Amino acid sequence: MSAVQEANTQDDKFLLAIRELRVRNFSKNLPFLILSDKLPVNQVYKEYADGHIEIQKVFTVGNSYQHKLIRVLTELEADRIRRIYRLI
Repeated sequence: MSAVQEANTQDDKFLLAIRELRVRNFSKNLPFLILSDKLPVNQVYKEYADGHIEIQKVFTVGNSYQHKLIRVLTELEADRIRRIYRLI
C-alpha cells in the first residue's frame, strides 16, 4: 500500500469514527461539538439532533465550563458546515 493510499485509509477511518460519535451523541440527545480554526478563539459550533447548529462562546468560571450563545446558523449555513467537515 502506498503512503497516499494509507493516508486516505487513515483519513477515512478517522472520518468514520467522527461520524459514529456524532450519531451516538444525537442518540443520547447530546450536541455534537465541531471545533473550527475558522471561528474566533473560544468559539465552537454545536450541532443538535434536530439539525440546527449554533455558534457558542465557551469559557470557564471556576472549575466549570460555561457557554454563551452567539447565534443560530441558518439552514443553508448549517448544511455548508456539515459539508465542509464531511459530516454528511
